Amino acid sequence: MDFRKLQQQLRRFASERDWEQFHAPKNLSMALSVEAAELLEHFQWLTEAESNSLDSTKREEVATEIADIQIYLAMLADKLGIDIDTAVSAKIESNAIKYPASGASPGRG
Repeated sequence: MDFRKLQQQLRRFASERDWEQFHAPKNLSMALSVEAAELLEHFQWLTEAESNSLDSTKREEVATEIADIQIYLAMLADKLGIDIDTAVSAKIESNAIKYPASGASPGRG
C-alpha cells in the first residue's frame, strides 16, 4: 500500500468537507481506539474456531472495521509526520532483537 498516496487522498477528502478542524492527533487517536473496539465487537463471543471461519457477511463487516482503523492510523501518522513504512520496519527490527527466533513466543510484539 502506498501510504503517502492514501494520506494525500484522505487529506483531500477531509479538506473538501472542512473536517481538518476535527483531526487533531488527540481526536484521531480516540477515533482509532473506537474503531478498534468496533472490530473487537465482531469477535467478542466467538470461539477461536468461529473466529477463524467467518461467513461472507461477517467478513465484509470486519473488513470495513479494518479499513476504518487503517484510515485513522494513516491520518494520525500524517498529522504527526510519521512515516509508517519506516516506523513498521524499525519495529520489526526491534522485535527481532527483543524476541530472537530461538526463544520466540507466538504473538508478542
